[in-house]
Amino acid sequence: MAARLDETAKGVFIIAATPFADDGALDLESADRLVDFYLESGVTGMTILGVLGEAPKLSGEESLAFARRAIARTGGRIPVVVGASNPGIDNLRRFSHEVMALGAAGVMVSPIPGLRTEDQVEGYIRAVVAALGPDVPVVLQDYPALTQTHMSVSVINRLFADLPSLKVLKHEDMPGLRKLTQVRAAEARGERRRISILVGNSALYLPQEMARGADGANTGFAFPEMLVGVVEKFHAGDATAAEDLYDAYLPLVRHEQQPGIGLAIRKEILRRRGVIASARVRAPGPVLDATDHQELTGLVRRLERRLAQLGLSTAPARLAAE
Repeated sequence: MAARLDETAKGVFIIAATPFADDGALDLESADRLVDFYLESGVTGMTILGVLGEAPKLSGEESLAFARRAIARTGGRIPVVVGASNPGIDNLRRFSHEVMALGAAGVMVSPIPGLRTEDQVEGYIRAVVAALGPDVPVVLQDYPALTQTHMSVSVINRLFADLPSLKVLKHEDMPGLRKLTQVRAAEARGERRRISILVGNSALYLPQEMARGADGANTGFAFPEMLVGVVEKFHAGDATAAEDLYDAYLPLVRHEQQPGIGLAIRKEILRRRGVIASARVRAPGPVLDATDHQELTGLVRRLERRLAQLGLSTAPARLAAE
C-alpha cells in the first residue's frame, strides 16, 4: 500500500480516464493497461474518478469497482487519489472511507456549485473535513470554471492554516497565475505551513505555473510522458529545456482542451496508443467523425516531426494510422 498523501506531494499526479467498452460497460481490462501505461510514463501519482474520469456517469458500484482495480494494479508503487465530490456530505464521507479502506492515498473534493459567499465556501469545506475525520488526507480542488464557486486567496490560506488534513491545493483557477503567487507568498511570510500545489487546466499554463512555485501537475493528457518531462526539467533547474519540450506538444495540449469534444480526443489518442480498447465516452458524450480523426492524425504527425527535430523519441509514430 502506498503512503498516504502529505504536503510533500510533487511531480505528476495524472488524472486518469475511465475506460468503457463500445457498449458503454466499464472496461476493467483496459483499466489495467491504463494504469501500467501511466506507471511506465513515470508519473508520481494518479487521480481517478475526477471530472475527466466521467465520475458522474458511474454508479456507486462501478466507482468502487474501478477504484479497487486501479489501486490494486498500482501495487502500492504510487499514491492514488480518488475524486469524492458529492452534493451530499454523508455520501461523500461514506465513499471516501470506502476507498481509503481499499488503499487510496487520499481524496479530492471541491466546493459544491451554488456557494456564493466566502462564509458559505469556508463553512462547506470545514464541514466536509469534519465529516471525513482527521485521518483522511484531502486534495482541495479550486476549479471555479466548473463549480462556479470562487475561493479567494484568504479563504484558501485560512482553510490550510486551520485544517491539517488538507494537504494539497489543486489549482485550476484561470486566470490564476497571480493567485498561485499569492498563495505561495503567505507561506513565505510564515502565515501557515508549506503545502503542495499541483496544477490542472489540462496543462495549458504548466510552464508558467511551475515558474511561479507549483510542485507539479494534477491533470490529464494523452502523452503523460510530456508532463513528467516538463516537471522534472523544471525541478532540475532547466526551465528552457522544459519549455522546449512543452512547446512540441502544445498543439495537442490545446486540441485536447476543446470544450465538449476534448475527452473524446484524449480517449482516441489513448486507443491509438494501444492503451484502451475503445475511445467510448459514456453517453451523453461526443463521438469523433471522419474529419476529426483526420485532423488528429495530422497533429500527431506534426508532433513526430517536432520531436525528431529536438532529437527526442518518435515513439508516437504508430499513432498516425487510424
